[in-house]
This record gives sequence, C-alpha cells and structure tokens, in this order.
Amino acid sequence: MAPEPFELAMFPLEAALLPNQDLPLRIFEPRYSALVADCIATGDPRFGVVLISRGREVGGGESRCDVGTLALIDEYVDQGAGRYVLRCRTGERIRVCDWLPDDPYPRATVRIWPDEPGDPVTEPQLLELEDRVMALFERIATARGARLPDRDAVLGHRDADAGQRLYALASRVPIGAADRYAVLAAPSAADRLAALHEAVDSVAAIVEFELSE
Repeated sequence: MAPEPFELAMFPLEAALLPNQDLPLRIFEPRYSALVADCIATGDPRFGVVLISRGREVGGGESRCDVGTLALIDEYVDQGAGRYVLRCRTGERIRVCDWLPDDPYPRATVRIWPDEPGDPVTEPQLLELEDRVMALFERIATARGARLPDRDAVLGHRDADAGQRLYALASRVPIGAADRYAVLAAPSAADRLAALHEAVDSVAAIVEFELSE
C-alpha cells in the first residue's frame, strides 16, 4: 500500500541531496525566511529539498525535479532581519505528487518513496562496487602523493541494507548533480546499483583524462 500524500514546504536547491546527509543552510531570501519561521512557529522541523533542473535558488521561477528528500532542522540561529543559519539532516526519499502555489514559499503534495521491489543486490555486488570506488580514490591519492585512509574511513559504516548502503556510498563519490539525482531517483536498489556504476565510470574517465594531461 502506497504511503499517504501530505503537504510539505519545499526548498529547491542547486544540488541533489541523498538520504542521511548533513545540510547546512544560510537563509536570507524572504520566501525561505518565511518557510523557516513557520517551521519554528509550528514546531514541525520538516521541509523537502529537490534539485533545481533549470534556474537558480535565488529569485524564483526555477524548474524543479520531482524526487527529493525530507530535511529536518536540527539546530538554528536566528540572526534577525529574516536571516537564519540552519544545521539540517536529510531523511527519507520523497516524490512530489503536485506542486502547489508558491505562496508564501514553495509547497507541494508529496509521498514518502521507499525502494520499489526489484532484483536483490548481493553482498558480492556491493563489495565489487566498493572496490571500484576504493581504486578510484587510490588513483587520485597516488597522483597527489597522498596516503589514503583505511577502507572504513573512506567508505563509512556499511551495516545498513543495500539501498541505504548505496546512498551512503554515492554521497562519498565526487559525482555531479545529474548523476547524483539518477542515483536518488532510481526506483529500486538494483537500479541504484546500476546508476552508481555508471556514475563511477564517468568520474573514473574524467580522472584519467585529467591525470593524462
């Protein structure tokens, strides 16, 4: 049974955020000052973050992607005059059902979007991808004359389920916004594995090109 839709304040960004990432924000634009003020006044720290597909964060009129994540305000500092400093953390993945009028800030009807059924992602498949990521980081470190930390420090904790583990791995690889969004929007863990393999291919090709110059 699909999760029930609910209305949510939205914050379009020029970055694709994955679940369980830190999100520091400095708020000054009036529409987002109003969003934060409402979160504080109602005691509901949640808002949604989605990637801007065309346009900028400031000024409005941007085009937005329809898959994003929940974000929760952990801490805030009210600097006065509508300015805030926020420390947020992303949570579950969401899908936008309908965009609502931007009055006084962007809002949408959304659903929580858990992973859909798909082919299982096995431990050997995850280890193979992690090995590729480690090889990529080792290539970069060697070229810079640096020493790479151990595997756990590079890859982080690996005790989550396959879908969450792939999100965590993707958050550590220097991939572009489009590739990061492809990882986020992959319907199943198996689709996410394929998307992340493609993203690592792209990064590895760029690294090899730059090192050959």
